[in-house]
Amino acid sequence: MRIKRGTTSRKKHNKIRKAVKGYIHTRRASIKRAKEAILKAGQHAYIDRKKKKRTTRRLWILKINAGLRNNGTTYSKFIKLITDQKIKVDRKILAELAENDPEVFTKIVKEVTK
Repeated sequence: MRIKRGTTSRKKHNKIRKAVKGYIHTRRASIKRAKEAILKAGQHAYIDRKKKKRTTRRLWILKINAGLRNNGTTYSKFIKLITDQKIKVDRKILAELAENDPEVFTKIVKEVTK
């Protein structure tokens, strides 16, 4: 008996069509182009998950530096002092304090720069 593979192909194609929902033009209409679009989208998603970590860290550093300049010092000097004194406060928390609670941040800066 001859095996026809139309059902399998249709399932594969439907899976691809579901993944490219919302894409435009040939990327949605053609299965071949849709496969390419899915692969490329996956690459971008992977790369951007790494980029997100970099950009958020840069943002934290900007916020900390802005808060420190209001207190008369710079980011590089402050981080050097903090690491020398072996104080374990991460940049995320420092950035949040600098932005939302400047009084506490000022107290931390004064304590470190003694």
